[in-house]
Order: sequence, then C-alpha cells, then structure tokens
Amino acid sequence: SLRTTRISAMVFLSAQAAELVTIKTKVNISEKQVEALRKDREAAVKGLFSLKVRQVAFSAALLVSGGEIIGPFNTDTNLIFKNVIENIGNAYNPQTGLFTAPVRGAYHFEFYIHGPGETSHGSGAALMKNEQLICIAYEQQTSLWVNSANGATLLLEVGDVVFLRQWKNTKIGDNNNNHNTFSGHLLFIM
Repeated sequence: SLRTTRISAMVFLSAQAAELVTIKTKVNISEKQVEALRKDREAAVKGLFSLKVRQVAFSAALLVSGGEIIGPFNTDTNLIFKNVIENIGNAYNPQTGLFTAPVRGAYHFEFYIHGPGETSHGSGAALMKNEQLICIAYEQQTSLWVNSANGATLLLEVGDVVFLRQWKNTKIGDNNNNHNTFSGHLLFIM
C-alpha cells in the first residue's frame, strides 16, 4: 500500500508536470501572439503617420493677379511662384519659392515657362535641386509668345530643396491665365 501510494503520487506528479508543460506552452504562444499584435499595432500607427507624410503634392503659378514681364536680369534669379493652386502637405513655400522634401523618397517635378518672343531675349528657367542644375526649359523666337516645359523625377533626402531659377538675360511673361506653373509630388517613400 505504501508502494501503491508512491506510484499514485508519481502518476499524479507526472500528470501535473505534463499539464504544467502544456500551460507553459500555451503561455509562450500567447506571449508571442501578444508581441505580434503589438508589432502590428505599432506598424499600423506608423503607417497612419507615414500615410499623412505620403500625401505631398503642389502646383503653383507665378503671379497671384495681373500681368507682368519678369526680367531680364543680369544674373540667374530664383523664381517665386506665389499663386498656390494646391499645396497638399505644405512642402512648397510660396514666400521663398522652395519645395522642401518632408521625407526621403522619389518625387516628380514639372514646370512650364511662357514669355515674349524677342530677338534679344529668350525665355528660360532651370529646375534646381539644392544648388545643382537638373534640367532646363528654354525657347527663343523673334515674335509672338514662346512656351517651353520640362520635368524630372528626383530622389530627395529629408530637407532637400527644389526650385526654379530664371536664366540671366531672359524674360518670362505671365497673367491671370497662369502660363507659368511649377508642380511636384511624392511618388513613393524610400
């Protein structure tokens, strides 16, 4: 009977040990599930913040109202597109003419230049990244009006600036029809 009691105790302890192992396994699985849920929640929250940052797009025209011939200048001159058509994400500053990248990513920019046709002055501007010339739009003819356009996709780091610079000795003409525009948008975050 002492032997039976010992065997019963051993069977009971083995059953408890097995149950303890099962409980420990379930706790480990639950802890892993909780950790996975926490990571999913963090990713979702991060995604909500980055979703807001992903919404970056702007278009601006040169003049708010009226008509004007700008230039010629004896040096290259930054253009300030003051008439904001759209500025989602507020990355374009209409006081400085600078677009500042809020996140690292691929961005696309395009611009349209319009000016008077003259024998002595063309119409032209350059797309600039920081102080690097990326591409130009230039046209010259002897009469009427001229139009040119260009664009580029750029990899920008946070804080990089993109703007347009009017070439020296050129003229740009605009009026309420918004012939001269500068636009850009974030394609994707990198």
